Amino acid sequence: MTDEALDAEAFATLTDKIARERGFGAAHYKGTCLRRRIAVRMRARGARDFAEYIAVLDRDPDEYERLIDALTINVSKLFRNADTWRAVARHVMPALWALPVPTIRTWVAGCAAGEEAYTVAALWHRHAHGAGALDQLARIHVAATDIDRACLESAARGTFSATSLEVTPGDVRDEFFGRAEPFVASDALKRLVHFERRDVLQEPPPRGPFHLITCRNVIIYFDRTAQDALIRRFFDALVPGGFLVLGKVETLLGASRGLFQVVDQRQRIFRRP
Repeated sequence: MTDEALDAEAFATLTDKIARERGFGAAHYKGTCLRRRIAVRMRARGARDFAEYIAVLDRDPDEYERLIDALTINVSKLFRNADTWRAVARHVMPALWALPVPTIRTWVAGCAAGEEAYTVAALWHRHAHGAGALDQLARIHVAATDIDRACLESAARGTFSATSLEVTPGDVRDEFFGRAEPFVASDALKRLVHFERRDVLQEPPPRGPFHLITCRNVIIYFDRTAQDALIRRFFDALVPGGFLVLGKVETLLGASRGLFQVVDQRQRIFRRP
């Protein structure tokens, strides 16, 4: 067997092990991205190849959490890509707020340390205030999920650095996070957001159905088969007329393109018919 074949076999053994022992569907990630992120942990632990790193995982199960943290994409900012959030506030929230339903459900899939979840919560709060209906905020339920437990614990605390809020409008920052570090999400936002651990590829969505799903800058790291399956899962989880918001470098391809109507192609906002 060639060195290349041996490497591929060891890599497959490692990804199968991660999936089996921690339920992380590593095999669905793009190979080059996955290898690059695993290599970070291998260097940190002094493992020269995949076989040695498997031995590290056997000796030290805590390494799994460090590995999953390296594999998942946890870098974000509140109100990142402000144009997108302005478009959501303009096109999405008025349409959903007007629905005669007792609960308006949002799913933030791949929430990292909570930046996007609290962004959505702040937008809902601002919309309710503008409508003169803060008493109706109890209708809003934001389910925020991620596979990384450490990130979810951080998200639940709602504490952020100045860097995390550097693109947040000043008035929003002052109202909901305070005026100095550490910036902490207000109780008004925390009441709207509920964090839970889920693997978007292998586990069912949280309790729905949903009126809005945001999944930004996550699906680009999956292979095409996983992307298609995830978009179909989002479609099934949305109510008719519900909205899907993707990242600025993502879009709908192939069969998934026919599932949704385009609301704003530039801002990657789509709607289930």
